[in-house]
Amino acid sequence: MNEMMFRGSMPALVTPFKPADQGLAVDLDGFAAHVEWQIGEGSHGLVPVGTTGESPTLSHDEHYAVITACVEVARKRVPVIAGCGSNDTRTAIAHLAHAQRVGADAALIVVPYYNKPSQAGLIAHFTALHDATSLPIIIYNIPGRSVADMSVETMAELARMPRIIGVKDATGNIARVAQQRLACGPDFIQLSGNDDMALGFNAQGGVGAISVTANVAPRLCAQLQEAALRGDCTTALAINDRLQPLHAALFSDSSPGPTKYALNRLGRMGPDVRLPISPPSAAARAAVDAALAHAGLV
Repeated sequence: MNEMMFRGSMPALVTPFKPADQGLAVDLDGFAAHVEWQIGEGSHGLVPVGTTGESPTLSHDEHYAVITACVEVARKRVPVIAGCGSNDTRTAIAHLAHAQRVGADAALIVVPYYNKPSQAGLIAHFTALHDATSLPIIIYNIPGRSVADMSVETMAELARMPRIIGVKDATGNIARVAQQRLACGPDFIQLSGNDDMALGFNAQGGVGAISVTANVAPRLCAQLQEAALRGDCTTALAINDRLQPLHAALFSDSSPGPTKYALNRLGRMGPDVRLPISPPSAAARAAVDAALAHAGLV
């Protein structure tokens, strides 16, 4: 496994739905088309069934079907980092087993939510997952959703394990990048989980982003990352200026409602979201419309 493959712009893929007899069904054809478009637009990797993929509302069968579809459509053209996290260690191990069996390239594992494990609990959880799979694992630290926040010291201990290779950092604390680089080493992969901080994140030692905005503007997000990684700050800053209003607009209401609305505006998929997420408000839709125009996407 070439760990350098996990860099650049990697969309946290939305999961399209379609009306069905009993609510909304996963639209696997629509998902396959979205994956193909992402690859064609230059995305450097794919991350199915994360937060933006509405994974809490998917059954296990749906979760596994989406991962399988992503791997099959990608055909190793870009890496697939499968969302495999859970607040139940046994469930996360089952997710990992499926992702490994169908050929995912790595797993994204969120810090367990709701349970509020201690740092010792986090070490035990991630150690159990590490020992249960041969897949590389990327930690997903997002205390705003999980409540528990993995400390730099805990991450450094986990980084000593051979298959724990990096972090998607959505702490919103840009200083963490430098702190984790010093604690975990320069080869530990750091990916931004915040689109509006991605450029500054890379300046501190990051190598990419697992991006919501890349769902809507994959080419621009890929170009921004490519410019930043080659040290072309002028180009990266100009692209970032185009994207900043979109970064904000996509979180102007509960995610991924605004993102699916934007994709619907672009003719890419329907806007449907599953409860408890509701469709974006009129104000959020107006913000998305303005941001799409600012970015030159409509």
